[in-house]
Amino acid sequence: MLRWVSRRMRRPGWDVDLERPEGDLPAHIGIIMDGNGRWAKQRGLPRSAGHHAGMLTMREVIRACDDIGIQCLTLFAFSTENWKRPEPEVEYLMRLPEEFFRTEIDELAERGVQARFIGNTERLPEHTQEVVRQTLERTKHNRGMVVNFALNYGGRSDVVDAVKAFAGEVAAGRATWEEMTEDSIEAHLSTRGLPDPDLIIRTSGEIRLSNFLIWQAAYAELWFTDVLWPDFTRETLYQAIRDYQRRKRRFGGLK
Repeated sequence: MLRWVSRRMRRPGWDVDLERPEGDLPAHIGIIMDGNGRWAKQRGLPRSAGHHAGMLTMREVIRACDDIGIQCLTLFAFSTENWKRPEPEVEYLMRLPEEFFRTEIDELAERGVQARFIGNTERLPEHTQEVVRQTLERTKHNRGMVVNFALNYGGRSDVVDAVKAFAGEVAAGRATWEEMTEDSIEAHLSTRGLPDPDLIIRTSGEIRLSNFLIWQAAYAELWFTDVLWPDFTRETLYQAIRDYQRRKRRFGGLK
């Protein structure tokens, strides 16, 4: 995996010299990036300022995970339920991918990061879809860390879409209902071909999955913190990983 140190200024809390976690690292980390609005409110700022600060934290987390050798990172950026938010906030959130990939795509490419998008991107505004297409094209041949950006994503919808896809194969005569198994469903999920998440992190003190990777998270280790997403640092990330390493994963069996 390509190791490349960015020449851009890092955010406070990310340029500290910390001992990196060693040993059994999670192959796949999922993060529910929560607390942007509360972070802004605490500072008397508009919610958009919180989302922008959260975007900068997302950049640093991608760098940090790549630096220590995480194979896959899935970031919950916009859920199927987030359309219920005020229209100006949704419009701002739909513009953020343009800014992020315009400024970060070169570094992602140099690091060898392969960007993927999970969720129903066809419902996104055309300008956001165009950014998705350009990013996929630019990084499709990269063989480094995979970063899934969950945009208009819902775990239940993911499962429903997988079942519909399998049903389509049955209707076309390429499969039978008797061949429907967990493996056949997984083969049609948006994360197909990737390992299930070993560790799922949620910030801001909320203790729930909120429809995030609900099939894939069946045996994930869950880690919750009161830290608001814009205040998330490399130290917080390392703490989550070290806590993960201290747990005993039995997958229903005994050790």
